[in-house]
Amino acid sequence: MIIEQILVTGMAVFCYLVVDETTKEAVLIDPAGDFDAIYSRVDKHHATVKYVINTHGHYDHTSGNDYVMKRSGAKLLIHKNDLRYIRGFEKDDTADFSQQEKNPGAKILLLKHNDSIIIGNTQLWVMHTPGHSAGCICLYGSDNIFTGDTLFTEGVGRTDLPDSSERDLADSIRNKILTLPDHTKIWPGHHYGRNPVSTVAEQKQYYGTK
Repeated sequence: MIIEQILVTGMAVFCYLVVDETTKEAVLIDPAGDFDAIYSRVDKHHATVKYVINTHGHYDHTSGNDYVMKRSGAKLLIHKNDLRYIRGFEKDDTADFSQQEKNPGAKILLLKHNDSIIIGNTQLWVMHTPGHSAGCICLYGSDNIFTGDTLFTEGVGRTDLPDSSERDLADSIRNKILTLPDHTKIWPGHHYGRNPVSTVAEQKQYYGTK
């Protein structure tokens, strides 16, 4: 699995390109803008973008969805609880991720906890981590986790929004993310800390497991 961490927009968003080394199938996680920077990495690996994945529905992480979908033909994946943030779609444009074969024309596939996203020989597991929003997810695979705005390298996402919950966020961090192996690399949704990458072991020092 190839990971490219791409810093985009004035909001210091991290977009991620994840490429299967064998087949060159790829996903783009939270492509918020700065498309020349994003596609220079796509072209570097001769990758084919199969899916756009939003870790949650807030605009600073979703503003590039339309551009990438039109350019690549990729489908959009987002947790069903954050679909309400995505505008400009019809009911027929959506399908449950696990039922996509029944609606091959669907542009938006709705994720739930423990869904498995396959790109070539690479697998990413969906971890539902509500707190920053009701539909926040993390993506875990090959000892890496993409945490969006659930967990940064030095801090967490806001919980003062209408569908936020400080209690849910703490539960998501302590009882989901921090239960992963200590060596798991944490790739956050913003560059809000001194370092762009952390580990589960490091975050346990801040948040503990109880």
